Amino acid sequence: MSEIVLMADPKVAALPVLECGEPLVDVRDSSLLVDTRKQDPDHAYAHLRQGVLERLLTAQTLLPDGLRLLFVEGYRPPSLQRAYFDEYAGQLRTAHPTWSDDRLHTATSRYVSPPAIAPHSAGAAVDLTLADPSGRELDLGTRINADPEESDGACYTHAPHITPQARTHRHLLSTALTTAGLVNYPTEWWHWSYGDRYWALTTDAPSALYGPTELTRGG
Repeated sequence: MSEIVLMADPKVAALPVLECGEPLVDVRDSSLLVDTRKQDPDHAYAHLRQGVLERLLTAQTLLPDGLRLLFVEGYRPPSLQRAYFDEYAGQLRTAHPTWSDDRLHTATSRYVSPPAIAPHSAGAAVDLTLADPSGRELDLGTRINADPEESDGACYTHAPHITPQARTHRHLLSTALTTAGLVNYPTEWWHWSYGDRYWALTTDAPSALYGPTELTRGG
């Protein structure tokens, strides 16, 4: 896990964004199974860039018969991303009052992306898991959004101390999404993205396709 590139790494922020202008679209208008646990008043959570949604729909077709993607959260307004980042940083500061600001920033980015480069705020990232034919969420080792402290590191995609069943489910999810062109943030098995700076770094693309954006009313 020491080789994982975190969102706070300067190499991520250094990549340029050549915004393609692709719209945010509502995933509830697609065939995806959409969970409501992260629902917000503006339904921002249910939006993604068009290209990301298209790749999720491709990934859906690559799963074994009977399994479905369960969409949990997509777009986050920049203000919400900042609130998430500051909240987790505050928790770590309380637990580790002697940490430097740099160490705190790096540790926070294991679990919450720095707002300036956050894939969710670009509509480029999705938090999702697998479900059975009845829509029941499968076991992938931790709950979605389990932080490293709560899960004892089991939230890391390749964590060694999860059950064989959870490992199989993670492999099925990863294979489908990787084949469809998305990349994983290795500290969070549920977080996948396309077109953002982290995707660009991972795939050696010269630039990101999507930068931070705002959801327009009715969009």
